[in-house]
Amino acid sequence: MRVRSPVELEHRFDGPVFRPGSAGYDEHRLGWNRTVEARPSVVVAAASAGDVRAAVLAAREHDLALAVQATGHGGVVPAEGGLLLKTTALDEVSIDPGRGVARVGPGAVWADVNRAAARYGLAGLAGRCSTVGVTGYTLGGGQSWLSRTFGFAADSVVSADVVTADGVPVTASAREHPDLFWALRGGGGNFGIVTSLEFRLYPVPRVWSGMSFHPVERAYDTLAAYREWAPGEPRAMNTAILLLRLPPSGRRVLAIRAFHHGDDGRRVLAPLLEAAGPPLHDGFGVRPFPAASDAANGPDAPPMACRQEIEMMRDLPDEVLRAVVEAGAEDSPLAFVDVRHWGGAMAEPGPDAGPAGHRDVPYSVLAVGPQHAGDAALDRLTGRLRPHATGGSFLSLLTDHTRTRSAFTPANHARLAAIKSVWDPANVFHLGHHIPPATDRKVPS
Repeated sequence: MRVRSPVELEHRFDGPVFRPGSAGYDEHRLGWNRTVEARPSVVVAAASAGDVRAAVLAAREHDLALAVQATGHGGVVPAEGGLLLKTTALDEVSIDPGRGVARVGPGAVWADVNRAAARYGLAGLAGRCSTVGVTGYTLGGGQSWLSRTFGFAADSVVSADVVTADGVPVTASAREHPDLFWALRGGGGNFGIVTSLEFRLYPVPRVWSGMSFHPVERAYDTLAAYREWAPGEPRAMNTAILLLRLPPSGRRVLAIRAFHHGDDGRRVLAPLLEAAGPPLHDGFGVRPFPAASDAANGPDAPPMACRQEIEMMRDLPDEVLRAVVEAGAEDSPLAFVDVRHWGGAMAEPGPDAGPAGHRDVPYSVLAVGPQHAGDAALDRLTGRLRPHATGGSFLSLLTDHTRTRSAFTPANHARLAAIKSVWDPANVFHLGHHIPPATDRKVPS
C-alpha cells in the first residue's frame, strides 16, 4: 500500500516526524546500544499518548513494521524500513506518597524516579544504570538493587495504560484485563505500547551500598568464598562479584558490589571482604537512595556498540569459577564479568506474579565486551559456562533476540503466546524480544 507523503503523515501527529536525510533523523533513530542501528522509513517522536495510538494505526494502515524506543538500551532488532516510535519526550513522573506509588510515562528514566521518590523517603526497584528507561526495563522483569529484598520490578506494577495492536487505549490491572496485566509484568513489549505505568514504591530513605576494588589475583578465592556465603545471604543484602577494567587507567580489578537495606552492611559482607583482602579502594557507605545507586554502579556508560551474554546457574562449580577468572584476566578485551546472586524475594513471588524470570535459579554470570573485538572472548566464556548452565536467561538483561524463549519457563512462554494471540493476533508488535502468537487462543491457566 502507498505510504502517505511526509506532509500528510506529519499532520497525524502532535510530535515531529523525521525521514531519512532530514535534520534530526539520525539523532532520533539511534539508541544506546549501537550494535542495533535502525534505518526506519519514518521516525515519529511522540508528544502525547495520542501520538502513540496514531503511530499504531499508521503502521497498520501502511503495512509498516513498528518499533518502539525510549532510551534504546533494550534494542535488539533494528526497525529497517519501518516506523520507529520514539517515546523519549513522554517522561512524566508523579509520586503519590500517600499510596506509595509512582506513575511514569514511557520516556521516564530511573534517575528521574529516584530523585522524585527520594523526597518522600521512598524508592522504586530501579535499574542499575540510572539512564535506563523505566518502562522497558520493568516490562522485561527488572532485576534491581533491591530485588532480593522486594522482588522484581515487574512484581511491583499496579497498573498500566496500554495502546493495543488495534490502536485502542485500555488500562490493565489485577481487576481490568487481568490476562494482559499478567503478560505485561515480564513479557516485554509483545502485547501493546505502554503509555503510563504505575508501580509500588518502598520506604528506603538510606541504604548501605557501594563497591570495593581489590587486586584481580584475589578473584578465584573471593568467588569461592561467595559460593559458600551466598546461600545464607540475608534478603536485605544484594550483591555481585565483578572482574572489570577501570577507566581511564585500564587496570583490571576484582570488585565487590553490595546494596544493603540497612546500615550494618559491612558486618554482613565481612566474609567476602576478608577473602578479597585489603582493598585498593573502599567505596562503601550509608547514603540516600539516589546517591547509593550511583555509588554501586559508577558513572553510566555512554552509547556504545557492545555484546552482552547471560547464563543462569544453579550452582558455581570450580570450572565456572575458573572460566570467569580467565575471562576477566588482565589481557581480556571484556569490559566486565559479573557473578550475581539472585533468590530472596525474587524466588518467593505472590500468587498473582507475572512471568518474569526463572525464579528458582540462584546465580547468573553476565559478561559484556565490545562488538567484534570481544566476540572471541565471549564465545570462549559461554562455551565453558553452558555445560553447567540451565539454558535460561532474563529478558531485561538479554540482548540476543534468538534466545527470547529462554527467558521464560515453558509454561509461562505457552501462556504468553496464548495471550499474544488474543491481544495481538496480527503480530504487530514483533520487533524486539518476540513471542509469536499461539495458533490456539485458549489461555492456559
